[in-house]
Amino acid sequence: MRILMIGDVIGKPGRDAVRSLLPDLKREQSIDFVICNGENTAGGFGITVDTAKELLECGVDVLTSGNHIWDKKEIIPYLDGGLPLIRPANYPDAPGRGYLHQAGVTVVNLMGRVFMAPLDCPFRTADALLENLKKEGEGNVIIVDFHAEATSEKQAMGWYLDGRVSGVFGTHTHVGTVDARILTKGTAYLTDVGMTGPTDSVIGSDKDAVLARFMTSLPQRLPVASGPCVLNSVLVDVDEETGKASSIERIDRMVE
Repeated sequence: MRILMIGDVIGKPGRDAVRSLLPDLKREQSIDFVICNGENTAGGFGITVDTAKELLECGVDVLTSGNHIWDKKEIIPYLDGGLPLIRPANYPDAPGRGYLHQAGVTVVNLMGRVFMAPLDCPFRTADALLENLKKEGEGNVIIVDFHAEATSEKQAMGWYLDGRVSGVFGTHTHVGTVDARILTKGTAYLTDVGMTGPTDSVIGSDKDAVLARFMTSLPQRLPVASGPCVLNSVLVDVDEETGKASSIERIDRMVE
């Protein structure tokens, strides 16, 4: 099975990039399943039903999220519904679900705690989830979106889950890393997939607005930047019988 994970989609420019690039990418690479982090699709912060459906109509199968999942309150009633959208599983007693079975793939969402909110332990949450998944018997292909700030925490999670899941892919920083590899027990790993959005920006936001915030320390609205866009993603091949990954590669495409 060929699985594509798309990095954090930033606002309308990011959604437009997915619409422009994903259909051809799926055909060219014979992709079977697409996961996409969608927590920044609505104006750069949060997700709405409309922005979620827009990505799903482009060919995304499951949407993951992170700390911005609560930014648009209108999405909360849909987190327990039929929309294939998940939130980090280690939020305590929160609406929604932390994993989803879809078309032979189990997608898990976890969030880090270093430089982020003090949620439940993502490592112990992963243990509990994997125990439940064994009981549910939904298959061996398991992909984890680990939404975290610190590279050390992401690498630790990769090694912690090595051999127990098919892939651990980091999101949140919007800056893609170059360490795509298969770990020693068969888990595909990448510290951060990156983002899908404007390149002439500061992690997707208008660079002048971000600079003003850094220079003055005053509150500053951060609109989504404009200009050329990139789609950052990672493609992994997984054996459906064993759940082990056999190959992994970054795929980064500019919108022409």
